[in-house]
Amino acid sequence: MIVTMTPNPSLDRTYELDRLHRGAVNRAASERVDPGGKGVNVARTLTAAGHRTTAVLPLGGSAGPLLSGLLLQEGIRVATVPVRGETRTNVTVVEGDRVLTRINSPGPELTAPEAAALLAAVREDFAGTRVDWLACCGSLPRGLAPGWYAELVGRVRDRGARTAVDTSGPALLAALGARPDVVKPNREELAEAAGREVATVGDAFEAARHLVKQGARQVLAGLGADGMLLVCEEGSWFGTAPVAVVRSDVGAGDASLAGFLGAGGAGPRALAAALAHGAAAVGLPGSAMPGPADLDPDTVQVTADLPLERPLAG
Repeated sequence: MIVTMTPNPSLDRTYELDRLHRGAVNRAASERVDPGGKGVNVARTLTAAGHRTTAVLPLGGSAGPLLSGLLLQEGIRVATVPVRGETRTNVTVVEGDRVLTRINSPGPELTAPEAAALLAAVREDFAGTRVDWLACCGSLPRGLAPGWYAELVGRVRDRGARTAVDTSGPALLAALGARPDVVKPNREELAEAAGREVATVGDAFEAARHLVKQGARQVLAGLGADGMLLVCEEGSWFGTAPVAVVRSDVGAGDASLAGFLGAGGAGPRALAAALAHGAAAVGLPGSAMPGPADLDPDTVQVTADLPLERPLAG
């Protein structure tokens, strides 16, 4: 089983319109509501692929039951911790030229008892059940210290589970010291964590090696449209997956992590699965997550011959 921890989940509302006019009434051509949050998206993708998954998350306010209900409709086992704050709602506006504008809510502030209850919920999932992976995903809400993921990683390692961490900033730096089995930064998060510019594939490789030296067993670095990079002591691989039409990149990195974990969580085969899932996700609307029918693994290319001099877009 794979357990996902999402300490700051969300409802994701997506509006598609021809053009966003500031200061005017805008009428959407379509609207959709999806369960959101990095770990939630990982759980949705894994469940669609047939993996047994539990999503652990705090829920509160009127948005909480709606989010839980949406997950249950997708067949996901949900372990919820009631909190007094309101679960956040994020809004994405997609214009006709595929420009995305996002408004992300900060979410509730968790109390010390609520934070302890989240840890207890994870312990309950491990009781009497073999857990292969714990994926700790997303930003930490107010009330949780930067070392909270690191503490959680240390606790579950003693129970034999492998750990994945997808976060940024101080929380990522703190987690490295707990030696997670994989961390999944994007380009900006990788540059921030390594304290260096990432302008080429070679820069990304050196930055990822720095994170490995700091404690990560593997670094799965998302480089946007340029591809993905997997770096560990056993080797390094670079891969690409072309996308014909980008509808929304919300959750694409989460789908990539799900593909990686579902394919074993190590080596070039898992990297190829990550690329296929990420490419499929950007072709779907809103925060929709890909299922097996959406994947096109034949378009994926993975190589151990890293194109170190290749510049990255943007």
